Amino acid sequence: MMEQTDPAVSAPPLEITTSRQLLPWMAEQNLSLAFTTYQIGKFFLLGSKANQELSVFERTFNRCMGLCASKNGLYMSSLYQVWRFENVLENGQSQDGFDRLYLPQVGYTTGDIDIHDMGVDQDGRLLFVNTLFGCLATLSETHSFKPLWKPAFLSKLAAEDRCHLNGLAMRDGRAAHVTAVSESDVADGWRDYRANGGVVIDVASNEVVLRGLSMPHSPRWHQDRLWLLNSGTGEFGYADLQSGRFEPVCFCPGYLRGLSLFGDFAVVGLSKPRHNKTFSGLPLDELLKSRRSEPRCGLQVIDLRSGDSPHWLRMEGIVEELYDVVVLPGVRRPMAIGFKTDEIRRILSVESQEANV
Repeated sequence: MMEQTDPAVSAPPLEITTSRQLLPWMAEQNLSLAFTTYQIGKFFLLGSKANQELSVFERTFNRCMGLCASKNGLYMSSLYQVWRFENVLENGQSQDGFDRLYLPQVGYTTGDIDIHDMGVDQDGRLLFVNTLFGCLATLSETHSFKPLWKPAFLSKLAAEDRCHLNGLAMRDGRAAHVTAVSESDVADGWRDYRANGGVVIDVASNEVVLRGLSMPHSPRWHQDRLWLLNSGTGEFGYADLQSGRFEPVCFCPGYLRGLSLFGDFAVVGLSKPRHNKTFSGLPLDELLKSRRSEPRCGLQVIDLRSGDSPHWLRMEGIVEELYDVVVLPGVRRPMAIGFKTDEIRRILSVESQEANV
């Protein structure tokens, strides 16, 4: 079912299958999906063709990870750059059946600082989690980044990935909460606390409001709740900020990363755990066994009202890990331009001329 759209890249086999009602659900909700896999450096866009078949569009960006929506496009982090994609189609326009054409308009060189989650604040400024330095940061016109905030338990900014700060929840245009795998203050110290050292931190107060998580990811504020992924247990749920407890909503068969919420639904990214020290020995291993389930790679749609997962997408073959996923409301069939073909040379657009020069 894969639609090959990057002819310059000859990729190993990739099979995508979906639940029967995923496409009707996307049409009913009037949305498309974007997600990244840093494992093979692919940026995917999922939509619906005119004949009601799944549209899968992919482009190649080295180690692409964080995604967030902007006013008319997307931001995406890659190995040592942040890309701002701008949709160059006007309302009502289409090209070859696509109603969004995302062009990598601007690239910022940050160096390999391991950018994870990202968000756009009320002033239109990009904020991102600088995982290598353990801080929230923004783009700089003259340097790799501009630090904005760090957890109180970190004694200094250092390129040591001490606590593995990874997730960012925006609320009312401001950075509200972050997740970290531990409260470690030594180089690479988080790896010793993967099973239960994870925390949620309130950015404004710089206080830890939730402890005891297993490699938490992707906090998101939605419907007056802080939702997040307890990745090491495979659980999607929310933080009860009054009691300081994590309340599971459902179990998903995979290592969870990437969360986007829309209306009464959540879209969660699932990955197959790597067989190395980072992912081995987590509670997820035993939970999968107890449910007689193998780990999956793909997307799972969760109904927030019931905790059920009526729709899903599975990926088999070369892709085994995802990082981020974003819902694109009001988009039927998106595409993007990359750098592996000559298409980018022929995409020309003219901004409206000002009345007074």
